[in-house]
Amino acid sequence: MFLPEAIARTVFGALLLAAVVAALILVLVRHRRPASGPLLAAAVLLALSLVAAAISPVQAPLPIAAALAIVGTAVAVLGGDPVARRVLDLASDDGVREGRHGGILLRATTPGSAATPEVMRGGVTIGYLERAAAALSIVVGYPEAIAVVVAIKGIARFTELGSPEARERFIIGTLASLGWACIAAAAVHLAIW
Repeated sequence: MFLPEAIARTVFGALLLAAVVAALILVLVRHRRPASGPLLAAAVLLALSLVAAAISPVQAPLPIAAALAIVGTAVAVLGGDPVARRVLDLASDDGVREGRHGGILLRATTPGSAATPEVMRGGVTIGYLERAAAALSIVVGYPEAIAVVVAIKGIARFTELGSPEARERFIIGTLASLGWACIAAAAVHLAIW
């Protein structure tokens, strides 16, 4: 390998790694109380990383590629939660409340009823697992596995999708969460393979 190519690979990998680390910091800063500004900046960094990785004629060298795979997967898994929360807040105009167990509190089904059932409990944990599976499947070059993940999630949640609020949050949250994870993982995959 010629020295200029090794330098180009190292610089390319370092710049991508820096962008992905910056995106990770931005999503972690606003993890529990998502704000549009930091999340938008992180999304722009990931989109630029994806474009750069797609058009670059070189791949990151192995040590940087390993770090990029770890940090990129962390961005995909950890960043999807605040992104999905923020998108859901914007879509529902902050009208849906979360329950104690991470589910959503539905409006009473009968007039005058004080009970507000909590459905889709454990959604945060399921989201982390779902994004991890999707991101890892893309990083290793087997994106078809995402269909299996979505099918399992849909079957498992089917009985809880009786109300319009639950269906809406399920679809919007899944698309936002998986979209984020796929973009981050695709940037990593293109940079290292």
